[in-house]
Amino acid sequence: MSDHEDFAELRSLRATRPRAVAEAAARRVRRPLLAGAGERLMVVAADHPARGALGVRGDATAMADRYELLRRLRTALRRPGVDGVLGTADVLEDLLLLGELDGKVVFGSMNRGGLQNSVFELDDRFTGYDAAAIERMGFDGGKMLTRIDPDDAGSVRTLEASARAVDDLAARELVAMVEPFLSTRGADGRVVNDLSTAAVARSVAIAAGLGGTSAYTWLKLPVVEDMAAVMAATTMPALLLGGDPSGNAGQTYASWEKALAVPGVRGLMVGRALLYPPDGDVASAVDTAVDLVRKVAA
Repeated sequence: MSDHEDFAELRSLRATRPRAVAEAAARRVRRPLLAGAGERLMVVAADHPARGALGVRGDATAMADRYELLRRLRTALRRPGVDGVLGTADVLEDLLLLGELDGKVVFGSMNRGGLQNSVFELDDRFTGYDAAAIERMGFDGGKMLTRIDPDDAGSVRTLEASARAVDDLAARELVAMVEPFLSTRGADGRVVNDLSTAAVARSVAIAAGLGGTSAYTWLKLPVVEDMAAVMAATTMPALLLGGDPSGNAGQTYASWEKALAVPGVRGLMVGRALLYPPDGDVASAVDTAVDLVRKVAA
């Protein structure tokens, strides 16, 4: 069927058969997280809209059109070498009902309460998946954004909730994907993440210590100048994030390639940079990222 027909069926299922979501989850074909010791992951991220982060480059509403996002996600997930997806329940359930998650690794996004540019942005409450829901859906793990601002009391609530989520996921033998940043508010009041090597390494040290066990903890980290120093701060596996895409795509790919060669880095978890590339060619952008991930053995 065409996208138009598929989306019409999707709307019909959502309106008339809500149980179809659970049924689709129950019959979904699953796969191991990693097939071998040297395997890497190429995961597409699509959890931005639930935090109100809809912008890509100069377009403040690029991700506001759900149907366009789903078209781009379908293209990405169907490319050879793409292992899976990260999303909130609304996006993942759309993809489930469209039949796009068979044989894929799936991560549920857990805390989306720190809405972009809100006064409470750093009080990042867990308003998405919890560990029980991730287990019930048969997914592989949960991701938590963990921003830490020493001048914002909301940060300690985020740390506490992240620690609890790490424990809840580990109790179910599910991956806890922690995405830490040291953050501050700029002169305009907007939250800014410190991407210096020292700050990212410090955030790694804090994130690695969350919870009563680190057995199932992975890290999702930004690409910075000295990734070797960042990865020296932990023995945990890490996926690299793409961040808000800006600048030259070639330079971005070159920075990913360099970072992927660092021991401990196990792949990419990238969203906007691949789903909304400057030239609009999602397939080509995803293929380039897959080539980089597969190029160097972990």
